[in-house]
Amino acid sequence: MITPVILSGGSGTRLWPLSRSGRPKQLLPLTADQTMLQLTVARATGDGFGAPIIVANAAHAEEIEQQLAAADQPDGLIILEPSARNTAPAIALAAFAAAPDATLLVMPSDHVISDVAAFHAAIRRARPLVDQGWMITFGIAAHAPETGYGYICRGDELAPGVHRVERFVEKPDLATAQSYLDQGCYSWNGGIFLFTAGAFIEALETQAPAMAIAAREAVAQARRDNQRLHPDPVAFGRSPADSIDYAVMEKADRVAVVPVEMGWSDVGSWDALHELARKDNAGNASHGDVIALDTRNCLIRSEGPVVAAVGVQNLIIVATEDAVLILPRGDSQQVKRAIAELQKDGHVTLHRPL
Repeated sequence: MITPVILSGGSGTRLWPLSRSGRPKQLLPLTADQTMLQLTVARATGDGFGAPIIVANAAHAEEIEQQLAAADQPDGLIILEPSARNTAPAIALAAFAAAPDATLLVMPSDHVISDVAAFHAAIRRARPLVDQGWMITFGIAAHAPETGYGYICRGDELAPGVHRVERFVEKPDLATAQSYLDQGCYSWNGGIFLFTAGAFIEALETQAPAMAIAAREAVAQARRDNQRLHPDPVAFGRSPADSIDYAVMEKADRVAVVPVEMGWSDVGSWDALHELARKDNAGNASHGDVIALDTRNCLIRSEGPVVAAVGVQNLIIVATEDAVLILPRGDSQQVKRAIAELQKDGHVTLHRPL
């Protein structure tokens, strides 16, 4: 059985004002009737999959419990991080909470995978190597010279559809990203992994021993409250903060990549959501009480008030009960400028859930 480990600790500022620290994007129904978290759980449910482990912020515990129950996963374990320490310590908590021989499928909670069958086929290709002690990352088919993603260079083929990782590279500039695309041996790093708990712990103990000690002690001294596991905050607080790529995957010896094309998106911006959404004949993606007249290629979303857009194009318009965001399409990453301005005064719309 594969144990899904779902990382749900994000703060969600890139999709403000809809997503906020009190209710980040993984807890919202952005691309379907189900929330991003529920969709992630659903793609690792059924034959061959066990109950999930969710590693999350304590502030979201009740909401996550309710969403797991609604997704017919009431037995999922929710590990509540005492503090944010990045992905490597979060995964370490799950690995120490699981059985040493458990196979862990580590996934972010806020990504889209439209071709689940292709994802499952990639998992099946990886399993024989995982059983031999390899740690697997899934390389997303790169369609454009994206500068916002890390990349994975594929090396020798170890088995059909499975390659040794030649190297991991960080987010490149545009010219470098284009060269990666031209070479044809690079994939985007989507942050999805498959390995046994024992293999990950062994690599962690070798590459980041202080992190391994802190996570082990935090789980050993944890308090259990029904399906919630509260790691010891003092022990966990001694862990260095680092990503799984930096702490483990870039340094370990037996690391392989399975390239896969599975309709993946990290839904990292309003532009990405516009690309994923169903659009009308004028290229508009609308949600909620929206009127669009002589309007083209816009994303218009309302969580309350009616939004009337007349004679505009290439805009992102998002309205909630207490905030409105308007941006040019293609420049939605600039929401971070609005966030920075709001943070100066600790504006309530950054934190208050809708």
